[in-house]
Amino acid sequence: MKLTKIEPKYLKKHNPRVGLITLASDFRIEKDFNNVIYGKDIDLYCNRIKCYNPLTNETLKKMADDIPKVTEDILPDQNLDCVAYGCTSGTIAAGYQSIFEKINSVKPNTKVTTPITSAINALKRLKIKKLSIFTPYTDEINQSVINYFKKENIEINELSYFDIASDLDIGKVDPQYIFETLTKIDLSKSEALFVSCTALPVLSVINELEKKINKVVLSSNQTLIWDTLREINYNNKVEGFGELFNN
Repeated sequence: MKLTKIEPKYLKKHNPRVGLITLASDFRIEKDFNNVIYGKDIDLYCNRIKCYNPLTNETLKKMADDIPKVTEDILPDQNLDCVAYGCTSGTIAAGYQSIFEKINSVKPNTKVTTPITSAINALKRLKIKKLSIFTPYTDEINQSVINYFKKENIEINELSYFDIASDLDIGKVDPQYIFETLTKIDLSKSEALFVSCTALPVLSVINELEKKINKVVLSSNQTLIWDTLREINYNNKVEGFGELFNN
């Protein structure tokens, strides 16, 4: 038998690489990322992080301890252009700087975005100061969300919520019911509506919702994806996921 050794030829460049850290119980966030970046020259690599139910500030903070290991296992020994940490309330509980340092301890010089910091970036880009909020959370976590926005000088006029303590249950809420619920919120004193939580299936209804209520609608996954695209310098137009992507 003849054996022939052939030298491989490797690619000299690759698409931007995005690492996504998602909660182990999240049904939604990977779908939302893939729906937005489908057909684009962007490579998405996901890993899941252990989460603890019921959701409290303490369990959310505890979850962040696993960030280095989870990040390290996304393309081991390879560089990532940006890591998106997929937990809104978890970022508030642990602190963005802590999350940034944990990720960069294993993936040096990697840009980091989170749902809550991306939401602030979106509000600044849109010059929005008066906000209504919808969450699926319990009151404990709601208060942390409110305080976070207030520290960023965002006026919160109203907050509505489901009071769900399990991330698994959040992901099972009917998107059409969410749409109907959000259309009934009084936004007369607000410039926009922010829908918090990466597990909540809301991205698919944002376009229709904005037309219905005639207000800007932001969500955790929407702002996280928008900010990720900014971090990897993707400037092409994105349609179908809200007014934010036009800015």
